[in-house]
Amino acid sequence: MDYKTLLTVFSAVFIAEIGDKTQLATMLFAADKDVNKWVVFLGASLALIVASGIGVLLGGVASQYIGAKQLNYIAGFGFIAIGIWTLTSA
Repeated sequence: MDYKTLLTVFSAVFIAEIGDKTQLATMLFAADKDVNKWVVFLGASLALIVASGIGVLLGGVASQYIGAKQLNYIAGFGFIAIGIWTLTSA
């Protein structure tokens, strides 16, 4: 197992998810006193696993047609575009 890649991916996703709207939504579900916290945890965990799986599949397909450098530029542009959109729509 490539532990360096594992740690890098874990760190990046963990940092990106802290304080994210997904975490806030999960906290709101868990705040309901009538809801089983383990069910909320399981649902949120499965959702992140499925979303990550889609990302891995799409990344694998995209890497067959687009080089790594171009994918980095596309991802960077996408993040900048989302940031600008977020700032202008606030």
